Amino acid sequence: MILFVLKCTADHRFEAWFRNGDAYETQAAAKAIACPVCGDTHITKAPMAPRIAKGGRAKDDAARDGGTPEAAPTAGGAVAAPKASPTPETLPVPAELRERFAAEVMRQLTEIRRTVETNCDYVGDRFAEEARRIHYGETDPRGIYGEATDKEAEELKEEGVTFGRIPWLPRTNS
Repeated sequence: MILFVLKCTADHRFEAWFRNGDAYETQAAAKAIACPVCGDTHITKAPMAPRIAKGGRAKDDAARDGGTPEAAPTAGGAVAAPKASPTPETLPVPAELRERFAAEVMRQLTEIRRTVETNCDYVGDRFAEEARRIHYGETDPRGIYGEATDKEAEELKEEGVTFGRIPWLPRTNS
């Protein structure tokens, strides 16, 4: 398994696990990965530092001294750069915290779905058409939800129609 930091075109960053690099490439090409914030399926890898566990005396000495190990010559004689400072995307997150965060996100997405279904009209695959009619004043403004293709969503965005894409969780049997 491999963990990648990913980002969408709106620069929302999130982590995802894949069986290997090819699995990521296949899913990204098929637009099978969606941003958990906006639902965008145009996903790329975000820059990230590798997480390589290293042992050895230099690391132990640095940890004891509260610093980082000095740059050391590599086999070819070049000097390796010191390790970069961690960023929020590269800091390790305890599994328990990651699980609690994921559970909270799922809870909130379920609540969003319930609120949308209670307060908005379902228009199915006519979403783009209805959103345009509301935008151009051809019908009374109201909350709607439904399905739109990536192409329809891009066209709505270009026309200035305000809408949001929500990751739609399937209903559970609980």
